[in-house]
Amino acid sequence: MGTAIETAGLTVRLGGFAALDDVSLTLADGAFVAVLGPNGAGKSTLLQVLLGLIKPSAGNVTVLGRAPGRTSGIGYVPQLKTLDRSFPAESCEVVLCGLKRRWPWRLSAAQHAIAVDALSKVGAAQLAHRAFSVLSGGELQRVYLARALARRPRLLLLDEPAAGIDVAGEADMYDVLEAYRRESGATVLMVTHDWGAAFHHATCALLLNRRLIAQGPPATALSDANLSETFGHTGHAHAMGRYGEDDSHA
Repeated sequence: MGTAIETAGLTVRLGGFAALDDVSLTLADGAFVAVLGPNGAGKSTLLQVLLGLIKPSAGNVTVLGRAPGRTSGIGYVPQLKTLDRSFPAESCEVVLCGLKRRWPWRLSAAQHAIAVDALSKVGAAQLAHRAFSVLSGGELQRVYLARALARRPRLLLLDEPAAGIDVAGEADMYDVLEAYRRESGATVLMVTHDWGAAFHHATCALLLNRRLIAQGPPATALSDANLSETFGHTGHAHAMGRYGEDDSHA
């Protein structure tokens, strides 16, 4: 099995503040990785480094065997709160924009079919001609996931993809991610605050608080000691139900 992502001594300083400090990790091809940590832990900064949007202050990074920003085959689903919903577009146009890397001013029949197929795979074919501005949080997340998957990425990066969607939509999204990973062999790296989702779906969990606290199978990495060191408090429950529900007091 090859390596999808590798960092050695990765350090990022932003205005004198160490957003990431000496982070070294290796993530295998085909893994489903959950990145967890408190606010300000550097999780989104890590994604931006992998995308080539932020250059490290120190250390080395390789993504799919190449330097960040020089790698093709990456899909990205941003946080919902960063998106401008006022843009006058239909969902199918947004999906095709990710595939063509430019705005599709006119859609051919073949391009329209590609967009609808991508939306179908995330359970959103009915949104193809829905105005972008009227989509709910869950619908918007499905469109952006379709946009990323239409490119058939070898590496899929997601920044808090469950934020703003309901439990049913969250469950569907994880099912789509797992199905795509199994079918394509792609690596999925997801920033999340949901320990339950990480525990149930990820093959590898990273605990990050500017430095790497733990990396490994969720059952090992999400130990009380590691969670306490990462989040700075105790009392974590491991008997988690589906999608983050705590069953320890049921």
